[in-house]
Order: sequence, then structure tokens, then C-alpha cells
Amino acid sequence: METTEGSRELHLTMSNEDYLECLVRIEEEEQAVDGVRSVDVASRLNVSKASVNKAVAALKAQGLVEQSHYGKILLTDRGREIGTAVWYRHRLLRTFLTRELGVDYDRADAEACMMEHALSEDTMARWLEYLERQGVALGA
Repeated sequence: METTEGSRELHLTMSNEDYLECLVRIEEEEQAVDGVRSVDVASRLNVSKASVNKAVAALKAQGLVEQSHYGKILLTDRGREIGTAVWYRHRLLRTFLTRELGVDYDRADAEACMMEHALSEDTMARWLEYLERQGVALGA
């Protein structure tokens, strides 16, 4: 999953990737097929609703989300692809940190979030392939 390549093409920030990841997570967990409410994103990311609106405007300008005036946020296919890739990396890294290294779940979760953005595309791809070959199964 080549999230950073797509993110770099679009000049996405770590924050933008986090918003896409959050939207994917809410869609999956709450089966939100009709979109995600801004207030749910704000709550999940512990940010203000104004911050969500600003991020959504930026993502909308790049064709990654759609939203009618203050309506629910809908991921486009490209937005979902990038968000899903970020979420996949996050889960695999967190699983590695907790299961293989014994890192506390909350700390592993926070550190996986930083790592998913910081590594080069090549390094991340090699690491993920290695983990998959080792049979590291994804955690939720």
C-alpha cells in the first residue's frame, strides 16, 4: 500500500493523513455508509470542530472528500485508498510493537501513528513486507 507516494503527490501533511485515516476508521467501526459527522471526527482526534472544517476544506480541494454545506463527510475513492493505507500501516506497526516488542498498547498506538508518517516509502514497504512474511497478523 503506497500511501506516502500518493500523499507526496498531493502534498498531504501528516495531519491530512490522520484525518483520512480517522474517516476510514469511523466508516468501518460505525458502518457509516452515508458519511461521517464532523463532530465525530473532532471527538476522535481531540480537536475542535473548526479544525475539522478547515482540514475537510483542504481535503475537499484535493478531491479526497466530499461534503455539502455542513453535511456529512464522504470519502472519495482516492481519499479512501490513502486513508485505508495509512490505517493498515498503523495497525501493522502497532501490532509489531505490542506483540513482538512488548510495548504497552497505548504507547505503541501513539508511536505507530508517528512512524506511519516518518519512514520513507521504500523503508516502509520493506518493513511491511518483512512483517507480513513473518506472519505478523494485524490487530484491530
